[in-house]
Amino acid sequence: MTERGDTLEFTGERFTPECVREIWYEHWHRYAFAMPLCRDKRVLDAACGEGYGSDLLAGVAAEVLGLDISETAVAHARKRYGNRDKLHFEAGDASALGFDDACFDVVVSFETLEHLEAQDRLVAGFARVLREDGLLLISSPDKRTYSEIAGFRNEFHVRELYREELLELLGRHFPHVRLYAQKLLFQSALWSLDGGGQGSLLQTASVDGSGVEAGLAYAPLYYVAVCSRQPLPAGLPATAWFGDKEEAVYTHYNGEVRKNMNAGARIAELEAEIERLRQSTASRPPSRWLRWLRR
Repeated sequence: MTERGDTLEFTGERFTPECVREIWYEHWHRYAFAMPLCRDKRVLDAACGEGYGSDLLAGVAAEVLGLDISETAVAHARKRYGNRDKLHFEAGDASALGFDDACFDVVVSFETLEHLEAQDRLVAGFARVLREDGLLLISSPDKRTYSEIAGFRNEFHVRELYREELLELLGRHFPHVRLYAQKLLFQSALWSLDGGGQGSLLQTASVDGSGVEAGLAYAPLYYVAVCSRQPLPAGLPATAWFGDKEEAVYTHYNGEVRKNMNAGARIAELEAEIERLRQSTASRPPSRWLRWLRR
């Protein structure tokens, strides 16, 4: 993490924009994905945390209200992002919203669901404050890949969901749900430089290159859901790609590879020197004292 005078301490419970590489990609991509759907809309960012996402959405939305249960986080967000007229922050419980019915066009709530036991109440509250044609954008880690396969336990997660459980929960309140998979991937990308072409060609190969299948055949680490009581917008993308121009993850990866290669070369040199010394010692005639001890 980098340090700034106005940073919120990173405890592991709330993402901060000073975090780098993988976690940075995961969190920023969700808000970047939400931006086109929030254009000129009244948006509630429920459990907004540090406020970076609310600030990003405020660049396109008509109004954004960032809500978080932590008064410390809200005070920080007001200080750091409080210079926008159409961006406001309030302290409050996302699972007990005190707003009027049908007062928001879009509700965004990323990495919130798994922190609560009252998940149905949370989603029901979002449905209540959304207009009839409003959208809910919500994310959740996949319990199977995030915890079970990885053998990992996040101390801040109260209840993680499997894919079927997430769909059942959202479907009780929103008849129209599209689920997106999210995972940081190592990919080779081809894109048209003249803007031509149509659609996307998605392929996944076996590690030995013996087979290539259509689609992205990966187990999701997270899900991002777009939910509505009305049919979903026709312009929703089939895939959404996100990166940083400096390629921070790839640069870090290459740096680590170079360090490991240099370390390997140095280890090989030291092993060769040890072997040389061992052979030199073995070929040397025993000393007078050693001959005396062997008597």
